[in-house]
Amino acid sequence: MVGRVLGGIATSLLFSAFESWLVAEHFKRGFDQQWLSLTFSKAIFLGNGLVAIVAGLFGNFLVDSLNLGPVSPFDAAGIFLAIGMAVILSSWTENYGDPSESKDLLTQFKGAAVAIASDEKIALLGAIQSLFEGSMYTFVFLWTPALSPNDEDIPHGFIFATFMLASMLGSSIAARLLARSSVKVESYMQIVFVVSSASLLLPILTNFLIPPSGVKGGSISFAGCLQLLGFCTFEACVGLFWPSIMKMRSQYIPEEARSTIMNFFRIPLNIFVCIVLYNVNAFPITVMFGMCSIFLFLASILQRRLSALGEKPKTEDWAMMKDRNAEDEPLNVT
Repeated sequence: MVGRVLGGIATSLLFSAFESWLVAEHFKRGFDQQWLSLTFSKAIFLGNGLVAIVAGLFGNFLVDSLNLGPVSPFDAAGIFLAIGMAVILSSWTENYGDPSESKDLLTQFKGAAVAIASDEKIALLGAIQSLFEGSMYTFVFLWTPALSPNDEDIPHGFIFATFMLASMLGSSIAARLLARSSVKVESYMQIVFVVSSASLLLPILTNFLIPPSGVKGGSISFAGCLQLLGFCTFEACVGLFWPSIMKMRSQYIPEEARSTIMNFFRIPLNIFVCIVLYNVNAFPITVMFGMCSIFLFLASILQRRLSALGEKPKTEDWAMMKDRNAEDEPLNVT
């Protein structure tokens, strides 16, 4: 329990402090805003992708080749975390923020709640993030029993590495899309959410179309192979999601409350994941995948609304400018 509490704190820091530090440092150094998208894409490609592939293969090597047991990857992770801590302490500059803006925790959360309530775009972005990440974290616990319902012998480390390879492909596509000024992140993310929703429907379809085998053990089944294809598609969507959501957060969330608002969004996310995992044995696995698919489709609907709101300010500004000019002199439009 103590480990999970500390893990929750670490996860919140991982998904908020680093991104906030990066955005603040980027603008403090006067870098081009467009470079931020490229940095996010490379971070997902190299960090969440390439390093995760190596980690999956290394974990599989420790368990299967060296026979060190299923806990050995966690022990190895502790060593690498210590190395990462040493690198950060020795080479990173600290970002304390504006000392005049120092506030206690309750004041920060009140400010975050006011910002979310007063700006629909921030609220939509938070809902989209919670729906997608909730489905993603639920998927982490579902893919193993989905691919081996009859205790099939599957290479977990290699499958995880394949997932990360698909995620790298997705982040590579995101880098190309974000580099184009003519392509809006709000537009293509609608497609990403629909595709991810459809990919998690495969376990339901295979369950109805392909009769389940009652034979215990063996290698992965034909239905498992089809599901694996869908899961790789979902992981590619995850690779697209991370740099894209980072880009949208840098656009819509105010700098002074970025970290607090991002952690605020994680509260319903963690509650949702806890409820799902507590009741995971109460429902068939197809029901769980169906629920995740519905949530992802809801995320696409909310993304469509966010995209429409992204265009709204321009129309309102144009109308206000037109009204002001009408009071002074006729407006000439060329």
